[in-house]
Amino acid sequence: MFKDVKGKRIFVGLSGGVDSAVSAALLKQAGAQVTGVFIKGWYPPGMPCAWAGERRDAMLIAARLGIQFLTLDASAEYKKGVIDYLLSEYRAGRTPNPDVMCNREVKFGAFHRFATKQGAGAIATGHYRSGEKDQSYFLWAVPKEILAATIFPVGDMQKEAVRKLAQEFDLPVAEKKDSQGICFLGSVSVAEFLKREFGTDNEALLYTIGQRVPRQGGPWYVVGKDVAKGTIEVSRTRADGSTGIRFAGENWHGPKEAVTHAQTRYRCPPVPGRVNGNRFIAAEPLPATPGQSIVFYNGSKLLGGGIIN
Repeated sequence: MFKDVKGKRIFVGLSGGVDSAVSAALLKQAGAQVTGVFIKGWYPPGMPCAWAGERRDAMLIAARLGIQFLTLDASAEYKKGVIDYLLSEYRAGRTPNPDVMCNREVKFGAFHRFATKQGAGAIATGHYRSGEKDQSYFLWAVPKEILAATIFPVGDMQKEAVRKLAQEFDLPVAEKKDSQGICFLGSVSVAEFLKREFGTDNEALLYTIGQRVPRQGGPWYVVGKDVAKGTIEVSRTRADGSTGIRFAGENWHGPKEAVTHAQTRYRCPPVPGRVNGNRFIAAEPLPATPGQSIVFYNGSKLLGGGIIN
């Protein structure tokens, strides 16, 4: 699972959830000097936000484990690197992935800088890297040196096993449900947030290419849109996708020549193919939504990714 942590000072990102709580417990059990860190993001004024409750749960976890607890205010990094990016992409007619940027700018970027300044030898998170809950799709943009220096105590475990450990450690969040929604925004949906920020019901801003639209006589799927006119084009069938997907802003953790598969949507099966310059040549059509991520693998090993353009 992990080794060489005994006596090492490790900062664990405590979100208030089960996965990070068990991660902290496992590291302490292994002899590490664990500090729990709650990362406070930016929250839209006037909209429901659960950060205070999540921080309270994180504090309860730290108290139960008998570890130091700190709070990192990363609201500036979150507002600039995630929210402003999300809004600018939607205005341009693209569909961004805020969780990818949240990991790069906040959960790993800002957190790693904070931990290093505090004298930590490593950081740890409750992310999964394999199995049914595999979150590697959202980790491609994290700088290589940070990802390589991060410990993932539950990374290769199944959720059921993590829940069982939470009960065995008698953690106060053992029965807590998994969080949903945009990173740090909790129950606030993307549509709700965009309507509030843009002050409009412009369908071209609110719908993604390939997304199902709730209209009579359906199912209907978005196959095109015009942000300036506020219109969308729909069809009874989704677009077949593309076998040649261009990308930009790539970040690599391994050699691009080693790529054997790519994934353009979370939980969609990876499709075989190869990288040629800034283009992925797929063995079969892949959905390709501008602004979303294309993530590259060698088998199941994360090699890198980029933004579809």
